[in-house]
Amino acid sequence: MNALHLILLFPFLGFLVNGLVGSRLPKILHGIIAAGSVALSFFLAVGVFFDVKSTGAVIADSFNWFTVGNLSVEFAYRADALSSVMLLVVTGVGLLIHIYSIGYMAHDKSTARYFSYLNLFMFMMLNLILGDNLIVLFLGWEGVGLCSYLLIGFWFTDYEKAIAGKKAFVVNRIGDFGLVLGVILLFSQFDTLSISGILANHTAITLMGTGLATAIALLLFVGVTGKSAQIPLYVWLPDAMAGPTPVSALIHAATMVTAGVYLIARMNPIFLAAPFAMEVVAWVGIATILMSALIAMQQNDIKKVLAYSTVSQLGYMVLGVGVGAFSAGIMHLMTHAFFKALLFMGAGSVIHIVEHAVHHDRANQDPQDIRFMGGLRKKAPITTYTFLIAWLAIIGVPGLAGFFSKDWILEAAYGHSPILWFLGTVGAGITAFYMTRLILLTFFGKYRGKGENHLKDNVLWMTIPLMILAVLSVVGGWVGIQEPLAHSISTVISAPLSIFGGWLGMPESFELKNYFAEYLSASVEEHGHHLAHSTAWLLMGGSVLAVVIGLLFAFRGYKSNSLMSDNPQGIAKLMLHKFYIDELYEALIIKPIHKGSVLLWKYFDARGIDGIVNGSAKIVAWTGNQIRQIQNGRAPDYVLRMLVGLVVILILAIAG
Repeated sequence: MNALHLILLFPFLGFLVNGLVGSRLPKILHGIIAAGSVALSFFLAVGVFFDVKSTGAVIADSFNWFTVGNLSVEFAYRADALSSVMLLVVTGVGLLIHIYSIGYMAHDKSTARYFSYLNLFMFMMLNLILGDNLIVLFLGWEGVGLCSYLLIGFWFTDYEKAIAGKKAFVVNRIGDFGLVLGVILLFSQFDTLSISGILANHTAITLMGTGLATAIALLLFVGVTGKSAQIPLYVWLPDAMAGPTPVSALIHAATMVTAGVYLIARMNPIFLAAPFAMEVVAWVGIATILMSALIAMQQNDIKKVLAYSTVSQLGYMVLGVGVGAFSAGIMHLMTHAFFKALLFMGAGSVIHIVEHAVHHDRANQDPQDIRFMGGLRKKAPITTYTFLIAWLAIIGVPGLAGFFSKDWILEAAYGHSPILWFLGTVGAGITAFYMTRLILLTFFGKYRGKGENHLKDNVLWMTIPLMILAVLSVVGGWVGIQEPLAHSISTVISAPLSIFGGWLGMPESFELKNYFAEYLSASVEEHGHHLAHSTAWLLMGGSVLAVVIGLLFAFRGYKSNSLMSDNPQGIAKLMLHKFYIDELYEALIIKPIHKGSVLLWKYFDARGIDGIVNGSAKIVAWTGNQIRQIQNGRAPDYVLRMLVGLVVILILAIAG
């Protein structure tokens, strides 16, 4: 059995064990089995990474899944430079989240069900990134959608949590419809759904034509807007906070929401053949960055702030791949996995701390509202300082992971359009503002909630993963330092630093790049590296300046308590209510569909179809009842009918 098969097999076995017999096992084993299975997959993933480094690709034995007409689907798995990076991110960060979950879910009554879902989530995500066939990829794509529904609505007895799970499921089905149409068009053009087969068919890509390439790319991007929470299908992700916090960390950092960015990077030759689609991708990304960042500025739920932060950071990834900087987008996916998992798990630790204090004080207080926090720095030092590192990483402080990947994307955006760079830089400043607001209200000042005497840090099951992720949030970006910083540092330490893009080899490894020279000449992967060092330093300085401005505004606002307003007005009120997008969808889409479905049920179904079916049944019943009257068992009636019949026969015979 191939290593790729085993990487998939272990989480699936964990799902089966906890799902089928977990209720009969000691509770502590539920988490150990789940985390152990992912640990085995992670160690194998490390081996696969080095195998890819040596051979270029690791391919698992495939078999024919099914054949229908010209469609022959091979159940095939393949690891290359891109998928090996995704493997390490998914299994590595996923392992830490599993370990953290052991402590976080210790008092829950359904840990066997929880960990079985968590392992199934990992199994489906691994199918998505390793599948070398679009149907296998789609199996994983739909699988993570199912698991998100199960995990977001894990506490399904709470109506709001059940509705949040359903919302995530339904919204993603809208996006998935576009993805399916794109896959159908790909098959019509290439006569195969093998990913490596499609990407290797350079002639077919060349002859495809811009129109068809644009249609395919835009349909695939519809699926991306659902999975990776971009405008207009981002609305499910903030509500996904209803699930347990480790689930939020898994969805936001290492699995589901990264699937769309991965799909664009994986299918980069198709997107490069569609310049208009690439423009759409880039501008949707920048719009998502700004809108979600503005909303985050006024949220008071610690997890909601981080949720809109995720939407915004996904916008940066989409912006990166949209301007052709696929390696930059994937690198931000990787660094974001480190600091966003740390932020969510740190938020979960904060919620645990506050819940414990409130419970002991028997107070009625929302443990997720940052307006009732503060002063946790002294009470929970490990949670505080690891969270602070994640804060520095996400706002893009030089030297930390988020700075390198974000700056690469912004440099890429400038190479494509200075307007995109400016808007992306504004987004970075807003990020610094709302994340600093979150930090100040949560960890500094005086504690504003109940049960202060019972505040204390969490157990090692929860804090050790935080410390590991804190280290990764510091050093995780050093593999992708770009010019001119890479040149300056390399001169000092005599070591090449800009290796991430070379490892992925996108899109330079694409042999048809000359065919798309007109577009690629404006793309970062070609143009960005030719920026003058002085220009690159200015761009970097501009992004750092935006961060400093955001920090200063946040500190000033916190000092004057203007951030603590319970009744914001004007634009702040719009941001607090998320620009009323959910209400707009409710009024323009959900209610009309509901009313239309009620009318169809009432008149077409109940009165129409049911009327025909029930009416025909009534006619048959009436007819049978009339015929039944003939067979009444009375001899005089039978004799009379016989005489009448004979008379009728005689009359007909005489008349004839």
